[in-house]
Amino acid sequence: MVELIQVINSFQELDLETEDAIKKYFVIEKFKKGEFIVEEGKICRKVYFIKAGTIRRFCSEDGAEVTKWIYTDNQFVTSLSSFFEQKPSFESFQACEETIVYSLSYPDEIILLKYPLFLKFHIKQLRLYLSKINEFHHVFRQMNAQEKYLYLLESFPQIILKSKMKHIASLIGVSQETLSRIRTSIS
Repeated sequence: MVELIQVINSFQELDLETEDAIKKYFVIEKFKKGEFIVEEGKICRKVYFIKAGTIRRFCSEDGAEVTKWIYTDNQFVTSLSSFFEQKPSFESFQACEETIVYSLSYPDEIILLKYPLFLKFHIKQLRLYLSKINEFHHVFRQMNAQEKYLYLLESFPQIILKSKMKHIASLIGVSQETLSRIRTSIS
């Protein structure tokens, strides 16, 4: 659980009481490659922190799976609207490889939010996350496919290293063949 505590401490320094509570309420879980963590149409009951592995977020558009993001080690993962509002998810999350996570249930998160330092972490982390999502969507929309690939390669190399070509192609909105040409042209 060292990784989780380190990431939280990078946002908000914790006291021993809050650290102990985090260790009490976060639970280790393992997912096999291909296993669903959150399924479209079901309520997301947990937030996850990836200790090791890769998780793909996707939704179905016109009968095809469209990758929206790929999460790797030391990242938090949840279906935001489903988890926070406890309503059915419009997206799915699937392990791309054997993945080990620390999970926190919705009721246990409510308990942890009573700890002032965890609440401060939560607010800081959500603010940064919302800011980065907003920035990412603004920047990503203005890029062509090659620029998107280079952006991922530079800013999120673990996505490129750990993901299947078809998922990367879907994320940047091109066919696998086009992605292959992009990769060849920048080699």
